[in-house]
Amino acid sequence: MTLAEFWFLLIGFLFTGYFFLEGFDFGVGMLLPVLAHDDIDRRTMINTIGPVWDLNETWLIVAGASLFAAFPDWYATLFSGFYLPLLLVLLALIVRGVAFEYRGKVDEDAWRRRWDLCIIVGSYVPALLWGVAFANIVRGVPIDAEGDFTGSLLTLLNPYGLLGGVAAVALFCVYGAIFVALKTLGRIRRDARRLAGWIGIAAVVLTGAFLLWTLLGHGDPISWALGVLTAMALVAGLVANAREREGWAFASTGASVIGLVATLFVALFPDVMPSTTDPAFSLTVQNASSTPYTLRMMSWIALIALPFVLAYQGWTYWVFRKRIGRHSIPTQVPHGADALGQ
Repeated sequence: MTLAEFWFLLIGFLFTGYFFLEGFDFGVGMLLPVLAHDDIDRRTMINTIGPVWDLNETWLIVAGASLFAAFPDWYATLFSGFYLPLLLVLLALIVRGVAFEYRGKVDEDAWRRRWDLCIIVGSYVPALLWGVAFANIVRGVPIDAEGDFTGSLLTLLNPYGLLGGVAAVALFCVYGAIFVALKTLGRIRRDARRLAGWIGIAAVVLTGAFLLWTLLGHGDPISWALGVLTAMALVAGLVANAREREGWAFASTGASVIGLVATLFVALFPDVMPSTTDPAFSLTVQNASSTPYTLRMMSWIALIALPFVLAYQGWTYWVFRKRIGRHSIPTQVPHGADALGQ
């Protein structure tokens, strides 16, 4: 394995970790108006992700920085061609983060409703656009001989890309609902489990269709195997949810998210940005990578730092592992309290 291939795998791992952790974050935000009956319910849902949402987003920062350093040509083409969608993702994440922190600063219903809307929109937009973006990366986009993107925003809004976006939204909604059921008590737990079953039907259909389309166009034996395992994990998660085994349901649904992202990266390899203009113009793992010296230095840094990051992430989730319910939330929001209602 070359250093360039190693860094392709590592970047795939970082994006997989990001969607595995941030996927249920997005799901909780998207389901806020559906599951919550009042402000106490909304604060309960936000508290399920409150201690970890910002830590989850650091995976995106690390993945983006690694992409820039290890594959500068890939980074340049991606961020120039996908500039508007990625800018919208960034703005949505910023607004969402601000909303978490500010919704509890003023004890007024209108104030909280506005910030709740920011959380909802800030969850839907990234989920949809990440699905569209990764679908188009695998499908390929118009790239000329200089590696420049020659399409437009409408180029990205093709049927396959839109299916990828809608499938991501459905899958993250199921993931978020199961996470809420895993982390809460009482009525909201039962409602989340019931909702996960209904949304799960749409998620199976949409994710299955997206996987099949991907594999028929870009699949090899490894990606086909991963795709089948992904579909099986999603179905297993819904079965476990129906049997009220929330831990197994969450693990299986999370495995389906991991499997979906892994399938896309395997189907993409050895390209990193296929060209629909001419296959000879495609960016590959080898021609888009940095120099061997840069990759070697980055490898040492990653091998030293990554275990500490994983350990800290695991410790954080362990500390905040307990379920919460309406009884955990103060009935009055103290003036100046944060969005977690503490």
